[in-house]
Amino acid sequence: MLRTADGVNLAWATVGAGPPLVRASTWLTHLEHDWNSPVWRHWLDFLAGHFHLTRYDERGCGLSDWEADNYSSDCWFSDFDAVVDAAKPKKPFAILGISHGAVAAISYAVRFPENVSHLILCGAYARGWGERDNSDGAKQFRAIIQLTRLGWGQENPVYRQLFTSRFVPEGTPEQLDWFNELCAKTTKPEVAARLLEERTRANVEDLLPSVGVPTLVMHATDDAVVPFSEGRRIAAQIPNARFVQLESKNHVLLKHEPAWERFKEEVLQFTGIEAAEDAEDPIFSALSPREREVLVHVAAGETNSQIGAKLFISEKTVRNHITHVFEKLGVKSRAQAIVLAKDKRLGRGDGGW
Repeated sequence: MLRTADGVNLAWATVGAGPPLVRASTWLTHLEHDWNSPVWRHWLDFLAGHFHLTRYDERGCGLSDWEADNYSSDCWFSDFDAVVDAAKPKKPFAILGISHGAVAAISYAVRFPENVSHLILCGAYARGWGERDNSDGAKQFRAIIQLTRLGWGQENPVYRQLFTSRFVPEGTPEQLDWFNELCAKTTKPEVAARLLEERTRANVEDLLPSVGVPTLVMHATDDAVVPFSEGRRIAAQIPNARFVQLESKNHVLLKHEPAWERFKEEVLQFTGIEAAEDAEDPIFSALSPREREVLVHVAAGETNSQIGAKLFISEKTVRNHITHVFEKLGVKSRAQAIVLAKDKRLGRGDGGW
């Protein structure tokens, strides 16, 4: 946890090994619940499986403070910068900007190009609905903001279903139900509405020609949240940017779809990382998501205290998880667990090592 200059507590965490990558915060994340998410878990597995990943919950969301005086796009950049200062990733590092996370990612890459090795944007926009020449789209977005104030906190999930189905229209009932539940867990109605309002005002388009770092832009063809044209618009204005069209209707790419496989291939190729040819040993399938996460940190040589601080759990809880990991894997010490994690390729392919 860090405290920003304007007094907001931001929750952040790191996981995985490999080249450093910082993911700019995006809509509706929760550092704790995302590991159990049928929507976000495969993203975390992939990123932590190939990078030393730093992520955080934006102000107003997840484990960060929900209440703040300012939620503007200026804070998106300053909060990203504060997390980098706190996490101290090895420089230069890659940045991933999904959706509105692109605003902070682009801003940082322009201001501190010497710190950035690669800029990866997916489902991104440089200007919010209020800054686009699309009156129908702006009207729809304003209607959604108003419905957010009225329907977000209700027990009936009808509104949330309407809202989240735009993000994953091809999602399974399980994925949609989880997204609906996350809405209630990650923020409250008025804050959600304010966060959405700030999305309409964001505009960093004038910075695009000044981006001087290698840039990869990917966008789903039928994205209902951010139009495909916005991704192409970004790529056209960033010098030498590579643009990849993803065949999908989902704003958040789902694990089962070919577009997700294309995304992973493009990221690994762009960053110069070779995909592992052999998968991890099935022995790790016995672990729960939390046990797996703890083992990743153990394999990285971290103490129980360090693991607890990063995962926002007590040292006692860490010890309990480690005990269960040892029992399931048939090891008796941390040293044996570390050797097993490396020898059996924990996290290769879709995992977290």
